[in-house]
Amino acid sequence: MTEISGFGTVLLFIVGALAFVLIMLLIGRILRPSNPTQEKQTTYESGEEPVGSAWGKFNVRFYVIALIFLLFEAELVFLFPWATVFGDEQMINETNGLWAQFSLIETFIFIGILAVGLAYVWAKGMLDWVRPKPQSSDFQSKIPGEVYKAFNERN
Repeated sequence: MTEISGFGTVLLFIVGALAFVLIMLLIGRILRPSNPTQEKQTTYESGEEPVGSAWGKFNVRFYVIALIFLLFEAELVFLFPWATVFGDEQMINETNGLWAQFSLIETFIFIGILAVGLAYVWAKGMLDWVRPKPQSSDFQSKIPGEVYKAFNERN
């Protein structure tokens, strides 16, 4: 009897996974009802009635707030391992409390950095749904106004 190598085992798992997925999709296609209607075919977005094309432009503020949320959420995930280490009473007793003091100081520094980031984002107005008023610029164009006018008349 021949043995299967490590690569053969991996190949068997991949083939088995693909077969499982295909079989489950086929069973689902056979068992589920299929009665599409006009309403079921429309675009659905957060309970709002669709207006216009699904390729419409979105305000960039949605993306900014989503990115800010992901940034802070990903950083807060790092607090869970700290909580498990900080809650390990045996380690605290073995190090005479030095480990607990170090991890507590480190966590306060981490939370402080998060607070500074949140204050910065808040001060810049990125958490407001209403767009901040545009500020006037001190930019002085070196192109004369008649050049702009001639360009616009030509196009």
